[in-house]
Amino acid sequence: MSEWNQTQALAELNQNTSELQELLAEWYAAAHRKLPWRVEPSLYRTVVSELMCQQTQIATVLPYFDRWMQQLPSFEALAGADEAVVLKLWEGLGYYSRARNLHKMAKEIVSMERVPEVAKNWQKLTGIGPYTSAAIASIHFNEPIAVVDGNVIRVLTRLIGDGREFRDGPSAAKALQAAADMLVHPERPGDHNQAMMELGALVCVKQRPTCTICPWVQKCVAAKTGQPEAFPNLKKRKIEKVRCPRAWAVKDAAILLQQIPSDATRLAGHWELPKLGELDGARQGELLAKKMRGISNQRIEEPIYVVEIGDVPEHCRWILWDDLPDYQLTGPHRRWINELKLTG
Repeated sequence: MSEWNQTQALAELNQNTSELQELLAEWYAAAHRKLPWRVEPSLYRTVVSELMCQQTQIATVLPYFDRWMQQLPSFEALAGADEAVVLKLWEGLGYYSRARNLHKMAKEIVSMERVPEVAKNWQKLTGIGPYTSAAIASIHFNEPIAVVDGNVIRVLTRLIGDGREFRDGPSAAKALQAAADMLVHPERPGDHNQAMMELGALVCVKQRPTCTICPWVQKCVAAKTGQPEAFPNLKKRKIEKVRCPRAWAVKDAAILLQQIPSDATRLAGHWELPKLGELDGARQGELLAKKMRGISNQRIEEPIYVVEIGDVPEHCRWILWDDLPDYQLTGPHRRWINELKLTG
């Protein structure tokens, strides 16, 4: 991989650009998924779908997108909604800053005389970075600018055989932007960008890519090596292991939960099972369950213990089971509580 020549690779890509564009367009026309924001396209639906799909699988997003559109069908409806409503609709998708940013952005858009049409102006809005701005501008305003997300990084590094080690995804995206821009279709940039992402999601996947059905297999350097999974070459992140024991305290028709502080960097304002170490005087009982989850580069072990508690801390509250759906819980904790309630 160290012998890879960028100048030569880009020159070869430039020679094959027209053929690659047409092969990809033909494949996308026949194989793309009929997603709701494609079947009934609009600027608003594209913006919401792009924010929802960041770091989240499309299969997970679909029911959330449907509920969102039923309750908040336009920028105006979103801008006028309470934040609590917005976050409740987002509950379970994670990375809640996306929902808050989307809410703020809607307020910015409805206050404008004219909606931005080019990527550089979209980046001036809250929560919109290079990838999202390129997606919006190319899909709805036909700007010939390429998107580079994780799927596109994988497709491009394999296509041109770029085996350089990248520090992380953003650094890889920056390094590959020139190749992506060279390849984007000047007349159909929106379809091209969606096709690139779709190819990475359906065919050029991380493990066991189905190269035999790829429209670019004859031009792909990685396919010819027989080791496509070696691309992209991203530096492995150090995994931090964290242990956070939780408390299961139930009485009458209520469960004890704690609220994450409003100034927390993650999941501010959400409710979850109390941290056992923050319940002074609590009597720890049997281990009820041992749960695991990942956030960023952390792998968090959360054993849940039955406890008896006296005084309730200020950040905790007894919540009736019947009222629980009205509270905004972290996705994993809501699932765990529902599981343990049924088994307990």
